[in-house]
Amino acid sequence: MKGKKSSYDKLFRYLVFIVLSINILIGVILITVSSSVYKSAKLGEVQSIGDLFISCVKKDYSKSLDIRSEMTKSLHEEFSAEYRLMIYLYDENGNCVLSDADYDPEPRKIIKNSEKMSVDEMKKLDGKDYLDFDTQNISTDKPYVLYGTVFFIKGENEVIPTRMYAKIYSRSNDINSFSFKIAIAYSLFCVLSILLQLLLIKHRFAKLAAYESEFRRISEQFAKRDFSEKIPTDVPNTNHEIADYVNAVADDVAKSEETSKTFIANVSHELRTPITTIGGFVDGILDGTIPKSRQVEYLDLVSKEIKRLRILISSMLNMSRFESGTLRPNFRDYNLTEIVIQTVLMFEKKIEDKHLEVEGLGSERMSADVDPDLIQQVVYNLVENAVKFVNEGGTLTFRFERSVNGMCTIGIKNTGEGLKNDEITQVFDRFYKTDSSRGKDTTGLGLGLAISRKIVHLHHGHIVVKSVYGEYTEFLIQIPEKQPKKKG
Repeated sequence: MKGKKSSYDKLFRYLVFIVLSINILIGVILITVSSSVYKSAKLGEVQSIGDLFISCVKKDYSKSLDIRSEMTKSLHEEFSAEYRLMIYLYDENGNCVLSDADYDPEPRKIIKNSEKMSVDEMKKLDGKDYLDFDTQNISTDKPYVLYGTVFFIKGENEVIPTRMYAKIYSRSNDINSFSFKIAIAYSLFCVLSILLQLLLIKHRFAKLAAYESEFRRISEQFAKRDFSEKIPTDVPNTNHEIADYVNAVADDVAKSEETSKTFIANVSHELRTPITTIGGFVDGILDGTIPKSRQVEYLDLVSKEIKRLRILISSMLNMSRFESGTLRPNFRDYNLTEIVIQTVLMFEKKIEDKHLEVEGLGSERMSADVDPDLIQQVVYNLVENAVKFVNEGGTLTFRFERSVNGMCTIGIKNTGEGLKNDEITQVFDRFYKTDSSRGKDTTGLGLGLAISRKIVHLHHGHIVVKSVYGEYTEFLIQIPEKQPKKKG
């Protein structure tokens, strides 16, 4: 079995692709959502701090009437240092009135055009605050978070408020760092998770692949007519029904093989015996070994052996016709009681030789729609068995009953050894002979009861056997009084 790949190998590769794809997709979604949430939080933080600073500036201006007062500059420096911001304030003409350049020239190298705000920028802020990344005015590769807004300042004695603009920058390193860290963390988790998942799947598939290999190996043995092993049905996470079905088929094939061997052996024996007998008698007559005075006697034996051959061959042909479905009964209303009586008379001499008592033949007439020839064959087989296996001086009992549901029952019972429980379940099988019958019945193939059951089924009826070992055996034939009409 080595070298044959399991069907789970390809499935495992497919699952690896699926697991990787799903985990990567989840990672992209998770990192994107997490970064977006963190970015929103940072933007909101910059906006809150900016609004707080503007509120302080407005409050100080209402008292000092100076946008560049010492208090405002101090607030500007403290907010910038504490929150690592770059804060620019512009008047209504776009001129920068307060920035970090007053005490730290470094921001000038970072923020381009910080000394003057363009008309377009002012118009945009007049319509709506800006809160997002800004790449236009940044001289470095890394974007900065920008909060741009318009606000109004007014002194205590001033009637008209003055329009002002604010641009507050914050580095985006935290956001980029967070995205990088979450990506690294998820990647590590993802790698460990994928490895664990694949190990579990591989372990499970290894067991399933081993079971598949065992299934294939035993199936190949079945194909070679080796039924010594059975496919296991106790392997977890497998379809036990399939194994049960295959084992059942194998059992049927094994039984069929055994039946075929038995059939060939029986047929060979049964055909060889009469042919040998016939050949011997004919040769004896031809070469003069058998005197003319006894030739008629031996020809009579030859005739009986030929009849026996005819019955054997007819039984086998009938069984073949039954199984192929080519036999069609010719139904007509017929006296069942009369069929039984006529059949019993054929065994009159054997009944007398065994000193048997016959009961039940005086019953009233019972008729049904049957094929008389086929039903007589059934009755003949059952009466023949009853006479053959009844005890010396025993009793044959016949009964005829008609039920309220229109079924006619014929019972044929004999006293004697009876059948064992395991024999009752097999008596209708082809070529089956009970252990006790092998010594008593040396003239049959074991087809009589199998053929009888086929015939009764063709009559839409049933045949059953009842027996008490050591006491009696009774066969019951149940046939509908009227055959169902064919559709169409």
